[in-house]
Amino acid sequence: MTSGSLRLRLLVAAAVSVAAALALSALGLMLIFERHVERRVETELGVHLEQVLAGLAAGPDGPVVADPPADPRFHKPLSGLYWQARTGGTVIRSRSLWDTELAPPADALADGAVHRHRIDGPDGAELIAVERNVRLPASLGGGEVRVVVAQDAADIRAATNAFGRDILPYLALLAGFLIGAAYVQVAVGLRPLAAVRDRLAAIGEGRLRRLGDAFPAEIRPLARQVDSLLTARERQIERAKVRAGDLAHGLKTPLQVLAGDVERLRAKGETAIAEDIEQVTTVMRRHVERELARARMAAGNPDATAAVADVVARVVAVVQRTPDGTRLAWRTDVPPALRARIDPDDLAEAIGNLVENAARHARRSVAVTARDTDGEVAIAVRDDGPGMPEEQAETARRRGARFDSGGSGLGLAIVGDIAEAWNGRVELRNGPAGFEAVLTVAAGGR
Repeated sequence: MTSGSLRLRLLVAAAVSVAAALALSALGLMLIFERHVERRVETELGVHLEQVLAGLAAGPDGPVVADPPADPRFHKPLSGLYWQARTGGTVIRSRSLWDTELAPPADALADGAVHRHRIDGPDGAELIAVERNVRLPASLGGGEVRVVVAQDAADIRAATNAFGRDILPYLALLAGFLIGAAYVQVAVGLRPLAAVRDRLAAIGEGRLRRLGDAFPAEIRPLARQVDSLLTARERQIERAKVRAGDLAHGLKTPLQVLAGDVERLRAKGETAIAEDIEQVTTVMRRHVERELARARMAAGNPDATAAVADVVARVVAVVQRTPDGTRLAWRTDVPPALRARIDPDDLAEAIGNLVENAARHARRSVAVTARDTDGEVAIAVRDDGPGMPEEQAETARRRGARFDSGGSGLGLAIVGDIAEAWNGRVELRNGPAGFEAVLTVAAGGR
């Protein structure tokens, strides 16, 4: 896939979307986990607070916590879990607080009400604190006691980070699955476009004439528009063919009149003028023939195939009976089953021009051969004549050059037009034994 690939763009967009969605999901899950753990910690702190209150007893100098909570972290200095009870000017605290005191906000607490806070603890640590204010009975000396139980918030953050590390492999696995699913989705979604591409290629090769409606509803309007354009193009070609045919046929009658004038001038002894007019009419007639050939090709059947051996045999049989053909030795070597993807009439026109050209310039022999090589049919016409002037051959070899340039005749120009119409090519070259013209077109079905 290249950088301009629609498939690649969709996959990159899907991968980025999946990554962003899973990142947001991870953040959301960690936030939910943190809130859950925090509520769980607050619940446990509430239990410890009740235990501190339940352990209050009367002492010689006021209330004491005779039965503190059993969690061993309360006995380890700076362990991160603390309790503190303040009554009057007396502060009772867990051993874990060591020589520090908790400083909850100075808010008013109703009797029995529980408040939750974030407060500073030893060494500047952030603590989650739960406090409650309770009125003491007369047996404990009366008055009020404010009990605070707190835990280091770093424990929650550590648990949250550990949770994030634990879910990371599963999120990566889920990302791979979702990206794979996106790839399948993109492949399935783009399959109709691949079908459009294949059908367009088949139209270009002549195996189909229209895209048709066998597409999803989203692609069907595009297919119909393309088919409408193909229909409009065929109509334009048909109109152009009719106009070209009308023009060519309209010129034939004046040319025939000029041919009659040439004979009358010769009869009167005006041979020089007659030859000049004859040369002009000959060139005009070949141009008319060329336009008629082009008009016929424009309306050709794109699905046509030709039996090469039959066409070669017919053309050679005709040219052999011409004055140029009767003096030559002819050799043909064409496999009987060889077929080319070209209209038989167009193939006959092209081979006829090549064979006529060879017969006109050959000294003693002409050979016509054909071979199927890598899906292409190469039809070669060789003669033992003087060949084409090298500068003219060089011009003809140049891609896009006109075959009728330099006086080589319109016959080769017609062959070039036919080859171009069927996505083929014509090669002209001088060899040690004479001149060779090779017409190459796509191979057809057998």
